[in-house]
Order: sequence, then structure tokens, then C-alpha cells
Amino acid sequence: MAIEYLKRGKSEADRQDDDAQVRQVVEATLKDIDARGDTAVRELSAKFDNYTPDSFKLSEADIEALMAKVSDRDMADIKFAQEQVRAFAQAQRDSMLDIEVEPMPGVILGHKNIPVQSVGCYVPGGKFPMVASAHMSVATASVAGVPRIIACTPPFKGEPNPAVIAAMHLGGAHEIYVLGGIQGIGAMALGTETIDPVHMLVGPGNAFVAEAKRQLFGRVGIDLFAGPTETMVIADDTVDGELCATDLLGQAEHGYNSPAVLVTNSRKLADNTMSEIERILKIIPTADTASKSWEDYGEIILCDTYEEMLEVADDIASEHVQVMTDRDDWFLEKMTCYGALFLGPRTNVANGDKVIGTNHTLPTKKAGRYTGGLWVGKYLKTHSYQKVTTDQAAADIGAYCSRLCLLEGFVGHAEQANLRVRRYGGLNVPYGGPAPYKDAAE
Repeated sequence: MAIEYLKRGKSEADRQDDDAQVRQVVEATLKDIDARGDTAVRELSAKFDNYTPDSFKLSEADIEALMAKVSDRDMADIKFAQEQVRAFAQAQRDSMLDIEVEPMPGVILGHKNIPVQSVGCYVPGGKFPMVASAHMSVATASVAGVPRIIACTPPFKGEPNPAVIAAMHLGGAHEIYVLGGIQGIGAMALGTETIDPVHMLVGPGNAFVAEAKRQLFGRVGIDLFAGPTETMVIADDTVDGELCATDLLGQAEHGYNSPAVLVTNSRKLADNTMSEIERILKIIPTADTASKSWEDYGEIILCDTYEEMLEVADDIASEHVQVMTDRDDWFLEKMTCYGALFLGPRTNVANGDKVIGTNHTLPTKKAGRYTGGLWVGKYLKTHSYQKVTTDQAAADIGAYCSRLCLLEGFVGHAEQANLRVRRYGGLNVPYGGPAPYKDAAE
């Protein structure tokens, strides 16, 4: 077995140092927002976004004016993308059924899928206006039936981005705020004098947004830890270096800390991909960002076998995994830890990011080991219920319950069951005494 790193990114220790600095900044900022509310939010918006409107919340007139600036072509494309996202989310919702069963006569068990009652959707946009993120969070929440959907996005070049606002509005947002970063996340989760807090936060963002969500988890729910974009290309010699390099750099342009990893069993492909990356970085307009990500977080891993490629891929658990091999379906069957798979050279991560219909808010930093991405089910809470409908069932289940409570020493618990046995089963069970088996009672 031989797994060789032809290129490595930052060490894990250096990455942890970066994370520690982010944690400190976020903790102090959230405390400030919690203590000073709107005043802190306004100061932070002025500091980081140079944006201090009379109100961060957009009025209906504001929204209409901004949407009027969106071209017919762009508006049609936004609507098309939302149709794809809504259709897939609706298919997912339709698969989630309320159930009710009767495991024994007179005992009814069931569950209901109830929407979270208020959700704050964060849509990144300080550097790139992430129109698609509005589809993924807002429109999907709408399909789930969330009764209060609020959305935050930072200003873009000093003002609200019309296309992002249009996508939020068309997606079904009930309130739209032009707020970015920690102040946007903090205002939605903690609440201020003018913003009622939500029950749940969703949406991707930079390292500060992801850390803010992590620190707020528990006070509110979150979808998942969706930090800086990660991409992995799993490829063999059925494809070429240009395709691999394009797919790696296409995601590396997201930010300065976006990991991009090639896993291959072809040294020739690895070398060609390196050459193509150098060529593309000389001509791509986002080279400043992409080159920094590639320098610090890019990796090329050479394996001997497909089994080794699978092992490496599952260990890294990348957010986006582009598979281009002679056995794509084998990876679909075998892989267990990832955000989303993009199978075959005809597809690509950008499809999933923008339009194809699957959700692009996905787990990062190895979270794919224990969770999938944002989907309509994240907005639904599955609540169980139970009822006993006959005297016989109350006595029967009560007898079992009493004895099992006493097995653990819970006399008060047992009495809850004994009371039902006495009342509905006609049995004389002393306080704290074990209820008899049904056949013994007979």
C-alpha cells in the first residue's frame, strides 16, 4: 500500500491556530451583540461593511425597487433554478410521512413531522453575491412549511444586491435584512430591539459565520457546520488534467482557505493537473483568491489502487466530491463520508452549487462523517406521540412498566403505572408494589 502526497497544504496545527483566532473574535462579538443589541449590530455593520442605513430591514417598496433592477434574463434564470430546487425539495418532503401504528391492541404510537417555527437564513455575499444560497435555504424552508422565514445578506459594494434580494423574496422570505457576517448571524439568533430571534439558523458562510453558528448552537438549532468550501476530485486516467484543474480551481476561488484536493492513481494525470493549474491561474480573473487557496490548502494525493483512493476520500470527508473514473457507480456504492457526490465528467460541482436542484449547503471539516447536507428534512422536527385506548391495554402495559421502573429503583414512576393497573385493570396493586403479570392476575 502506497499513498503519496505530491503536494500538501497547511499543516493541521496551523489550521487549528487559525481556528482559535476566529473563535476568540466570534465569542467577543456575540457577547457584544447580546449585550447591546441594535447598537452593536450597527457599529459592526459600519466597521466591516461601511453600511449604516436607517433600517437594515428592507420594506416591500425597497424589495420591489431592487427587483426592478434585475434583468429579465437574470430573473428567468433565478426562477428556473428555484423551480429545480423546489421540485427536489418537494420530492424529499413527500418521502417523509407521518405514521401511526398499533403494536398491541389498544396502544397507539405515532409521529408527526412539524416545521421549525422560525428560521434565519444566511446568504453570503460580501465578496461574491451568492444568489444560489437563497434558493437553497429560503426556498427549501418554504417547501417545508416554516411559518416565519427571515433572511440576512451583507451589502455588496455598499448596497443590497438586487439579484440576491430577488432570490430571497421569490424563495419565500417573510423578512429580509441587509446584514452580514457575525452581526447578521448574531442578530438573527440572539435578537435585538428590532429583530425577533429565530429558532434555527441555516446557510453557509466564511469561517466567522461558521464559528458563530457553532457557538450559538444550543441556544438555537443549526443546519450543520458549513464553513469554507471544500472540493475533492477523484480521478483516473479516463480524464485529463484540464478537467481536473478546472474543477479544483472552480471551487478554490470561493475564498483564501478553500481546500482543493486531487486523489488519483495516475501520476501522469497528477503531473498534468499541476501544469494545468499553473496555466489557468495565469488567466482566471479570480486568481488572487484561487492561487492563495491552492498554495495553502491544495493537495495532490497519489494512490496505487482504487481501494486506497476510497480510503483517502472517506478519511478526508470533503464537502464536494467530483468522481471521474472508470467506476463512478462503485464510488457511489462504497463511499460513506462526504457532503455531495458529482458523478462523471459531464457533471460538476458548479451545477450543484447553482441550478441542478440538490442543495449546496453541505458539511465541511469532516462533518460529512456524521451528517448530510441541508435538505427539507432539516426544517422538520419529528415528534412522537402515544395513547392508550382500552382498559385492558392500560393494565397490560402498566404491569410491564411498573416492574421495569422498580428494576431501576424508580418507585414514583412505578406508581404512575400501578395507578392505571388498579383503575383500569381492577387489580389491587399496593403503592410501590410490583404489578403482576397478566396471566398471574388471571
